[in-house]
Amino acid sequence: MIAEPATLYKLMILYILNASEFPLTNSQVCEFLLGKGYTTYFTTQAAISDLIEAQFISVEQKNNSSYYQLTTSGRETLDAFSSSISDGIKNDIRAYLEDKHYALRQTNEITASYLPKKNQEFEVELLLKDGKESLLRLQLTVPTELQAELICDHWHKQSSEIYNYLMTTLLAKKDR
Repeated sequence: MIAEPATLYKLMILYILNASEFPLTNSQVCEFLLGKGYTTYFTTQAAISDLIEAQFISVEQKNNSSYYQLTTSGRETLDAFSSSISDGIKNDIRAYLEDKHYALRQTNEITASYLPKKNQEFEVELLLKDGKESLLRLQLTVPTELQAELICDHWHKQSSEIYNYLMTTLLAKKDR
């Protein structure tokens, strides 16, 4: 049975979300579908919108990104219609997730954002996760937006080193 293109794109999105160990961002889903030349950006957005409306996927907004996750209804639908997705497409999806695993996971596990406060300062929130578990959450207040941006940028690049430093320092035995 060959699915209509619009249906196939929706099933592909359900399949990639099901195969991923963690929620994927809008740009990650688009990267696969557009990168492989399966469809266009606008068709992908329409398919995602339809899946959200049908409650086959859920969306969570974090750090100016939309994160998508398969719902129970979406999983049941995928189970019923996954035979409509060719083995070649399934292999492409699995290869994409395997090739990009570290980068995809890092996007979900290392987050940084900031918001303006009432007194012209900025509150920065830094988060480091291992899977679904939070390892470290830091909130800092800084006087300028430039400082907030720099901290967020450096967090993405140096979170592991900062976490290791904190753990080593906080767990070190000191002479009394």
